[in-house]
Amino acid sequence: MHYLSFVSPNQDNSWGVEDSGIVYDLGPSGANLADSLKEAIAQNIFGNVSKEQLAGAPGYPATEISYLPPIDAPEKILCIGVNYHDHRLEGSRPDIPAPTVFTRFTDSQMGHLQPAIRPYSTEKYDYEGEMALVIGKPGYRISKANAFDHIAGYGAYNDFSVRDWQKAASQWIPGKNFPSSGAFGPWLVPANDIEDVTKLRLQTRVNGEVRQDAYVDQLIFDIPTIMEYVSGFTPLNVGDVIVTGTPGGVGLFYEPNGLLNDGDIVEVEISQLGTLRNEVVQESMPAKV
Repeated sequence: MHYLSFVSPNQDNSWGVEDSGIVYDLGPSGANLADSLKEAIAQNIFGNVSKEQLAGAPGYPATEISYLPPIDAPEKILCIGVNYHDHRLEGSRPDIPAPTVFTRFTDSQMGHLQPAIRPYSTEKYDYEGEMALVIGKPGYRISKANAFDHIAGYGAYNDFSVRDWQKAASQWIPGKNFPSSGAFGPWLVPANDIEDVTKLRLQTRVNGEVRQDAYVDQLIFDIPTIMEYVSGFTPLNVGDVIVTGTPGGVGLFYEPNGLLNDGDIVEVEISQLGTLRNEVVQESMPAKV
């Protein structure tokens, strides 16, 4: 099943399940199984909703709801940088002994079909298609052997990047946290529904042109390694999001000019996880305050 968070036609923030183009409201404005998708994960409802429960919930055509990030208020968003071999090579980066980790703020996220805002203060706006995972069971210093026991589900992510701000100093956080730059969705798929996550294929397209094409098994640091490493310095809680890295083919290195402009349509498609779609919208220069 496809689990998502959304704004209903009645303007209620809710969560539910999409099935055959219908979104079933399982939140307080509907069947009231849990207050949020995060709470549904914590209460072991996520991944266990029955057809009977869907039948008793209000349903809306998917075209009539507004998508939110599946987890719209995670405590942590931890992103892994330079984690595909081809991306490391295109950026001429050396091998490193541990994952590169940076943080993304919750309020930088947006959902499927929501605009990706290209800041007025940049000339270098870029895409990074990635697969994200969501924590379903808390853990600190998780072993590789137990890593998958702590994962609730997977979804598509686009870590839109403001390259000039990212590269202005050694720390990447400024270039990764502009408003409406972290796209997540359209939904979250339970981990138990994915037979082998390493076999999932990720494609990023800009205006229909394939820019990135890779499989999850091409990660430099695989999912158990990521889980062990990040939980070695911070406890992971239910609803935390880990974004696992982007393949080669980012706009910065795409010839002749792969960076994004107003009106560009960017899609991140991951097999079994759906297609995340966002249109780039140029920010107007704000009035001075």
